[in-house]
Amino acid sequence: MKTNRPGKRAPKPEPEEGPAVPIRLNRVIADAGIASRRHADQLISEGKVVVNGRIVNELGTKVTLDDQISVNGEPVTRTKHLTYVILNKPKNYIATSSDELGRLTVFDIVKIHTRLFTVGRLDRNTTGVLLLTNDGDLAHRLMHPRYAIPRVYKAALDAPLRSDHAKKIAAGVELEDGPSQPCNIMIDPSDRSSVILEIHEGRNREVRRIFESLGYEVKRLDRKQYAFLTNRGLNRGEYRHLTREEVHELRKIVNLT
Repeated sequence: MKTNRPGKRAPKPEPEEGPAVPIRLNRVIADAGIASRRHADQLISEGKVVVNGRIVNELGTKVTLDDQISVNGEPVTRTKHLTYVILNKPKNYIATSSDELGRLTVFDIVKIHTRLFTVGRLDRNTTGVLLLTNDGDLAHRLMHPRYAIPRVYKAALDAPLRSDHAKKIAAGVELEDGPSQPCNIMIDPSDRSSVILEIHEGRNREVRRIFESLGYEVKRLDRKQYAFLTNRGLNRGEYRHLTREEVHELRKIVNLT
């Protein structure tokens, strides 16, 4: 069974950029590979960011190439080496840089000198495709709902999925943070508890919550694809750097070329 998701309008291109065009401070910090935009906002709020010798703690502050910026006393350079890694995440690893409970994180696997952050997250028990990078602008756009980046999951349920429930999921179900968007769903005809789901939002634990809303428990969840990236050729726990062509294609689909 397959239900198609209605098409969306293409996102409007973002404004042109240049040396004299002011850019948000959190983006500059993210583009330098120091932190994600969200974490950059936290650093700004905590007074750890200095612009032209003055502490800046106002979110939304904009800067230009002429401004001198430092974070935690370290100067921010506007040029950097961009790194892109795809990991086939194993179970029992946290998709964050550190964990207060001392649990293993994906950075216990991906050990490279460049500071990276994850593009979105997979919960501890979810396996599969996870993108890591220090390209803050690309990461921000990939996670933004306007670009509707496809995410394909394979779920093993505790019971066969009913046809009427599959139709409800395809149309969108009510969740505590609002209805899920229409999506594509495919059921294995030989095992109706094995389901492929393609979503385009990526809200926290969204796939698990979709099935739970209809009374199913997800026994196993594996992300098979993010955008056009798959874990093909990667065993669980293995990672590789993206090719130049893959990076170009990612930037193209979010209007960064």
